[in-house]
Amino acid sequence: MDLGFDGAATAVVGGTKGLGLATAELLAREGARVAVIARDDAGLEAAEVRLRAAGCRDAVRLRADIAVPEDVDAAFGELERRWGELNALVVSPGLDTAGRAEALAAEDWTTAMRAGALGPAQCVLAALPLLRAAAWARVVTVTAMSVKRQSPGLISYTAAKSALASITKNLARSLAADGILVNAVAPGPMLTGWVESALGVGAGELTPVDAFRRLGGAQSMHVDLARLAAPDEVAAVVAFCASRTNSFMTGAHLNVDGGSDFC
Repeated sequence: MDLGFDGAATAVVGGTKGLGLATAELLAREGARVAVIARDDAGLEAAEVRLRAAGCRDAVRLRADIAVPEDVDAAFGELERRWGELNALVVSPGLDTAGRAEALAAEDWTTAMRAGALGPAQCVLAALPLLRAAAWARVVTVTAMSVKRQSPGLISYTAAKSALASITKNLARSLAADGILVNAVAPGPMLTGWVESALGVGAGELTPVDAFRRLGGAQSMHVDLARLAAPDEVAAVVAFCASRTNSFMTGAHLNVDGGSDFC
């Protein structure tokens, strides 16, 4: 299926690793111009190399901490000068805020909400002039399975992701008159770097099935398919939501979790 990305201007916030990087690479393979926005200079450089290897004709790396409004404004200001439009914005914020309620200090909650909810909202608002200038425009945010299947060890993370889900739905309604479609994708557990780090293995040493067997019990994971997802599998859903081919879905919160009691 042609998703209609050839020549499209796209940006992925959090596009240097995991699902964000997989999505950026997929957009590149589909013929899009791709900007990656993240905090890590080394990760940005590596992502740019991978995007060019995937065939991206115009790969852009922009350093920004989305918890800092000035960084966000500067990043999208640069895209305005470079492209003047944006067809697709994917916001996949990474959060390192695990911990039970009694272990979290006030600043941990503030950090989680800034990076996981307020920062993504600021990204969409900063991108609005570019999205409105494009012939078609889509926004996709990445939430989490824990939004509906609560985990006491991820309380601040889940609170931020829940707020992002609400923000996404409200933005979908607010921007419908502009023809800007806004959706959220809620992934289940994926075989990414944090899983390999948690299990003490190198990249590529475990299959998604083996990783689930080793991690699932300790993390109380329930996945009907009995394996973790590869980031590419979830990226395919994100890319559809961000594409021109998606012409009538907005305000959705899509579960991509391998089957669970996620309702």
